[in-house]
Amino acid sequence: MIIGIVIGSGIFFKSDNILVATGGNLFLGTLVFCIAAVSIIFGSLCIAQLASRTDRRGGIITYLEEFCSERLACSIGWFHLFIYYPSLISVVAYIIGVYFCILFGIPGTLEMQVLIGMISMGVLFALNFLSSKLGGYFQNAATMIKIIPLVAIAILGFVFAPSGALEQALFSGGNTGAWITAIGPIAFAFDGWIVSTSICHEIRNSRRNLPLALTIAPLVILSIYLAYFIGICLLIGPEQVMVLGDAHVNAAVQKLFGDFGAKAVLVFIVISVLGTVNGLIMGMIRLPGAMAERSMFPAPKQIIKEASHGTGIVSILFSMAICLIWMAIHYITQRYHLLINSDVSEISIAVNYLVFIPLYFAVFRMKRVGKISNPIVGYLLPLLATAGSFIVISGSMQNPLFLFYLVICMAVIAAGGLYWKFGMKKN
Repeated sequence: MIIGIVIGSGIFFKSDNILVATGGNLFLGTLVFCIAAVSIIFGSLCIAQLASRTDRRGGIITYLEEFCSERLACSIGWFHLFIYYPSLISVVAYIIGVYFCILFGIPGTLEMQVLIGMISMGVLFALNFLSSKLGGYFQNAATMIKIIPLVAIAILGFVFAPSGALEQALFSGGNTGAWITAIGPIAFAFDGWIVSTSICHEIRNSRRNLPLALTIAPLVILSIYLAYFIGICLLIGPEQVMVLGDAHVNAAVQKLFGDFGAKAVLVFIVISVLGTVNGLIMGMIRLPGAMAERSMFPAPKQIIKEASHGTGIVSILFSMAICLIWMAIHYITQRYHLLINSDVSEISIAVNYLVFIPLYFAVFRMKRVGKISNPIVGYLLPLLATAGSFIVISGSMQNPLFLFYLVICMAVIAAGGLYWKFGMKKN
């Protein structure tokens, strides 16, 4: 699930943004990939320590509640439910529209891409309503399928690269003053790993298997990302990737396989992005029930009843309504060019990394009281994970609307805190 959520749209959708930020310099792009990866690799290792100590429903909400405070758990639950999940789902669903239009030769207007994205969301919400296991089966299949084009492009990019292409790509361009802005797109490409904790109570031997997945998956993801990023740049050149934007993948596979092969790879990519949206939906639709049974927001009693079964129709409809609102917000920002080289999900992703810091400190605190014996696990991992969070935040601060979106995120977090103080006690 972790690999299936993280690997999907981001690497296809953001490679050009990363190169724009680094001025087409492949070396800087690769370096920033590794720097940004600190946040996911060490962050997931820290969360794995908490996951090994509880298997209660709720994922990150449970970890905040048990290892930090109930009020913070309520606040972050509101942020995840009303901003983080729906903003991410809406943007990734829109990406389905982008590649669907390319695949079938449909005029790629923003309106058409958004419409296809909304239809895709509706289908995947329905799939998870019909059966949670069915959604899981699709997730597993999509994970296997999505790796095929990434690995193929990575290998063939090295095999068919012109002589001297690697040296030229590594050190060409280089707008070094703006390279830090590449962290925002990379954070998007790496995001989603925390969603796997939302199904912890449904995983066999969760205290063993979830930490194992949180440890192995990030390293696999970084390896695949770097291989693809370098391979695509060698194949068509960093300049072409920047010029073509989201269409650069289609240009690369056409060069490799011709029109028929390009269509086949685009089918893989569409399924890949569908898998990412499905994984995010699997996480989001379980959140209303996990919060409602804790009285963390004024939910209908039906959602509380559904929580015992994982999810249900009210939770799904509620979640989908929020996603549609965010799809409208995404449309407005793209239609009127309010976010250049960015989208509405990047700020919420950055704020989400702020959320992780109290959990990293909880791991540090467990070492102080003797619950963790290994000093590397108890001291070094939280320190590196926290540094990774600040790296992601520093990159996102370059976004011109960072403060505006930050205020919105903090307002929702504050609203959750106020509800905990005044509303929960009435329930």
